[in-house]
Amino acid sequence: MTVDVLAIGAHPDDIELSCAGTVAKLVTEGHTVALADLTAGELGTRGTQEIRAHEAAEAARILGVATRRNLEIPDGNIECSRENLHKVITLIRELRPKILLIPHSHERHPDHEHAHILCKEGWFYSGLEKIATELNGASQLPYRPDNYFMFMQKYEFTPTFIIDISKHFETRMQSIRAHTSQFFNPKSNERETLLSKPNFLQLIETRAKYYGHLIGAQYGEPFESPVSIGVGNLFDLVVAKG
Repeated sequence: MTVDVLAIGAHPDDIELSCAGTVAKLVTEGHTVALADLTAGELGTRGTQEIRAHEAAEAARILGVATRRNLEIPDGNIECSRENLHKVITLIRELRPKILLIPHSHERHPDHEHAHILCKEGWFYSGLEKIATELNGASQLPYRPDNYFMFMQKYEFTPTFIIDISKHFETRMQSIRAHTSQFFNPKSNERETLLSKPNFLQLIETRAKYYGHLIGAQYGEPFESPVSIGVGNLFDLVVAKG
């Protein structure tokens, strides 16, 4: 299987909270998208590893992606080790995406920052012929995606571009709500977290409205690119009319 886009998050629900609208839009437009979680989120305060795996599968179904993988790296210990790097390289060489969507380099959660480093190194080193990897006993060919773009989690940044997700916002929220264990439940006895506060999902919507407003759309998702982005036609721009 090969895909057009591969989105990678540190934990189940990271992708949904950050760029699920973009994923849903890509799928609707006919692009093949894969998701990958580096860890099972087993250290999370709420839910269990089994519950979170079920929730992640349901979210993937809602988004309509081609596949969702888990690289089984220990939660809370996303080391940029040779072993973990080879897991990421092997996945990239298997799926051969044109674009990677990955965590930003500056984040509140150390796992997210470590995930960024691991994904960036995986992006680069996957293209080096002398780094050998195998899949199902067969040697893999080197392959490097054309670009990687960083999505927004807790900390904000000045976006390089913003995707208009207005037509896909409800699908985005459905995929987020699939991670039921992580959000507000008045019957739960588990300790409260940032995500389980009663107003958290409202904040998610408010942020999407804000970034949508910046481009004259109802909802938007921001990304940062490490390189300059070219525009083929001025009339293809989505901008707020001033």
